[in-house]
Amino acid sequence: MKKLLLSIALFSSVSLFAQDSLLSEPEKEKVFTALQQDDAAPADTSWKKGGTLGLNFSQVYLENWAAGGQSSLSGTALVNLFANYSKGKASWDNTLDLAYGLLRQGEEGVLIKTDDRIDFASKYGYKAGKKWYYSALLNFRTQFAPGYALVDGVPDESNIISDLLAPAYTLASLGMDYKPNNKFTAFISPATYKMTIVMNDSLADIGAFGVDPGENFRSEIGGYVRAAYNTAVVENVSFLTKIDLFSNYLNNPGNIDVNWEVLISMKINEFMNATVSTQLLYDDDIALQKKDEVFNDEGVLIDSGRGPGVQFKEVLAIGFSYKF
Repeated sequence: MKKLLLSIALFSSVSLFAQDSLLSEPEKEKVFTALQQDDAAPADTSWKKGGTLGLNFSQVYLENWAAGGQSSLSGTALVNLFANYSKGKASWDNTLDLAYGLLRQGEEGVLIKTDDRIDFASKYGYKAGKKWYYSALLNFRTQFAPGYALVDGVPDESNIISDLLAPAYTLASLGMDYKPNNKFTAFISPATYKMTIVMNDSLADIGAFGVDPGENFRSEIGGYVRAAYNTAVVENVSFLTKIDLFSNYLNNPGNIDVNWEVLISMKINEFMNATVSTQLLYDDDIALQKKDEVFNDEGVLIDSGRGPGVQFKEVLAIGFSYKF
């Protein structure tokens, strides 16, 4: 509106100039200066954007090594992006985490996947009080590439256990977000919709990841809690932990799904860092191969040896990183 009024004023002044300049020179200068200052106004600074790019390597070479072992080469690429908006009582936080890692092991150069993650989260909040926000959250998780069962340490490509969008998890949630400071946040939702997606038909046919056999989707309604804490332990050392908890109201609500992640990051110099990360998962709908299958004398399977269990991953990495 301000620029429109100034433009009108400029147009009027030009018209007056054409009529032997009814405005004095100082008055003309004020009009042009005001318009130039409006054009040079800074862009909206309500957005904060940035991210981290990382590349980690590990290499072992053995030749005639009496103690035994295998040569190996591994690498992991990491991308962490964020775009956060805050203005007045409104806030909107967006994150995208990507990771992919491979291990090349032995003389045959067998490739084994060591990390594979796509994780997008978007949370909108409107301030309700000093430390509370009305909030809506959307989260999507899956992986890039197929994963295979290991037989004697070698991937068996005839036995696929995961794939792109198999599984994938979409979660939409309404609730309250508690933010007492810039280190801690806790999102609490009594109304959450969770969808499990299994788009690989061979996995869907056996009912993998909790879908009914032959189905590609499974819907759940329940309660959800997401908490995160981020702090600097000492100079150049940061600590981040976050946990997601979900309870399905309609099916075994006491069996709570857990996703707990911890990341310790140590900055070595401007372009190098070391990280230690862990992830603990529990989902009552995911059947793991916990023991060997059992058959009776007629060869009929009587115990598959599969059932829910705790999944755990730990990664120690040293490599290059760039923040922007």
